[in-house]
Amino acid sequence: MCGIVAYVGHREACPLVIKGLKRLEYRGYDSAGVALINQHGLSVFKKKGKVVALEHELIGKDIQATIGMGHTRWATHGEPNDANAHPHYSFHRKLAIIHNGIIENYAAIKQALLKKGHTFTSETDTEVLGQFIEDIWENNGGSLEEAVRLALQEVVGAYAIVIMSQTDPTQLIAARKGSPLVIGVGDNEFFLASDATPIVEYTKDVIYLNDYEVAVIKDGQLSVVTLDNTTTTPYVHKVELELEAIEKGGFDHFMLKEIFEQPRSIADSMRGRVKAEEGTLQLGGLRDYLDKLAKSKRIVIIGCGTSWHAGLVAEYIFEELARIPVEVEYASEFRYRNPIIKEGDIVIAISQSGETADTLAAIELAKSKGAIIFGVCNVVGSSIARATHAGAFTHAGPEIGVASTKAFTAQVTVLTLMALAAAHRKGTLSESLFRQLLTELESIPAKVEQVLQAADKIKEIAYIFTYARNFIYLGRGLNFPVALEGALKLKEISYIHAEGYPAAEMKHGPIALIDEDMPVVVIATQDSSYEKVVSNIQEVKARKGRVIAVVTEGDTHLPGMVDFTIEIPRVHDILMPLVSVVPLQLLSYYIAVMRGRNVDQPRNLAKSVTVE
Repeated sequence: MCGIVAYVGHREACPLVIKGLKRLEYRGYDSAGVALINQHGLSVFKKKGKVVALEHELIGKDIQATIGMGHTRWATHGEPNDANAHPHYSFHRKLAIIHNGIIENYAAIKQALLKKGHTFTSETDTEVLGQFIEDIWENNGGSLEEAVRLALQEVVGAYAIVIMSQTDPTQLIAARKGSPLVIGVGDNEFFLASDATPIVEYTKDVIYLNDYEVAVIKDGQLSVVTLDNTTTTPYVHKVELELEAIEKGGFDHFMLKEIFEQPRSIADSMRGRVKAEEGTLQLGGLRDYLDKLAKSKRIVIIGCGTSWHAGLVAEYIFEELARIPVEVEYASEFRYRNPIIKEGDIVIAISQSGETADTLAAIELAKSKGAIIFGVCNVVGSSIARATHAGAFTHAGPEIGVASTKAFTAQVTVLTLMALAAAHRKGTLSESLFRQLLTELESIPAKVEQVLQAADKIKEIAYIFTYARNFIYLGRGLNFPVALEGALKLKEISYIHAEGYPAAEMKHGPIALIDEDMPVVVIATQDSSYEKVVSNIQEVKARKGRVIAVVTEGDTHLPGMVDFTIEIPRVHDILMPLVSVVPLQLLSYYIAVMRGRNVDQPRNLAKSVTVE
């Protein structure tokens, strides 16, 4: 949520910043703004709504400048409007500030400033921080950098900030704690952004700012210090991200592109790790900890949203193959219930972005209790990747659509590999089944491709149910988390109320909702619970529910019993979620498009939830 872009160098800053903000639109936002320094001094332009509204606001304005910064805001303190949009001036307008995160003690700071005669033009915590920094700068007599460090030592909360000063048109000051900030290093120019997507067009050399670090760019030079003024030497990473990976590539929406990328993204998450012919599985990021994983007495998996669903799939697989007890926790609840974590417990943290605030907080709590933390995330250099002891990247490539699709299947793939590796090392999995599962894993991309070829049929079914106001999704065993994920996708992008349940739980309450207006999606593949699911379908049909069944290719029994079927290839039960989720993604996508929704940027949602 929220997006930061800033630039100082020899280029025109405003067009670069605006383009960068558009590349960050996927993060979710409700207003946008820019700050520039030119012959007119420090100027701020901001507008409620999308970046295009800001562009309209800039028409006729003098926006020539070689230093500038921009922001897309997702409202936390104060409603979405022009006044609450970023950037914010400081009290005497010497500074402008943009900020991702939440300043938890802003109210106390604001009261102290009000007593000094300050007034405020917005309801935001960000304006309070900007005024606080300016107040220290004016009254302590030191440099602006020192004022930033002193102010941030008093701040409680999370932040990624960039500050510009009207007194120095060559200077940007940035800092972070708990919210990502990337510095792009060019030829006598610097770029700052929430992630690398606005930067890769100009440079592949980036620095990931660490928590409690302050970066000062001045006169073409970069220095990084900690809040206590200790100089650090930043490491310059090479970004592998290519520009075409963050463009639509001919698809109508990023979400559809990412659904169709899954054969490749699943293969990429296994690349170099699975060699079925040789019967080998190597996870380099777990090499030093694999014995601890295999010998662990307990695994706790934490995640939010789609990542939590991936964790539920992993629970089934770890317990089935490795015979290790697994608990799956919402990261957002984990640290608030005094969880029982013992030294040596394995905690697996799952996050697409690697920046999820709740998951990061849960990691820190588990580490403090002596747990071994594994990370499963998609973004190299992310906070979770750096906070964990070991782990594995999903290598799914950038996911721009807010509703995760390829991230889910990549996470499930990597978690399956981890479970297979642990079970093989522990000896709870026979060599023959181990090799069989590796072989079947290598076939999954082709089977997902086969499902995608049925997109037109799924689109036809979606058209029929565009009217619906509610949906129920049912699944058993490993397909229960898939039902949850299918319901979440529909909720996120179509705004239709949908709920996922274990199929057997339907008769314990939800069956009261079934009538001729209630569509019920049932994952009814031919696995060990097939007959039970058929019974559940009969219960729905007896109450006139309309059933869309995801069935195994060649099933001749269910098509005559349900209203619509979507066939998927036969796969081993353990791997079924990688295939059965795909038609549910497509169903949600087509329903949302037909209802005229903004599929890539659904209302109120943000791609990377970096505040609690």
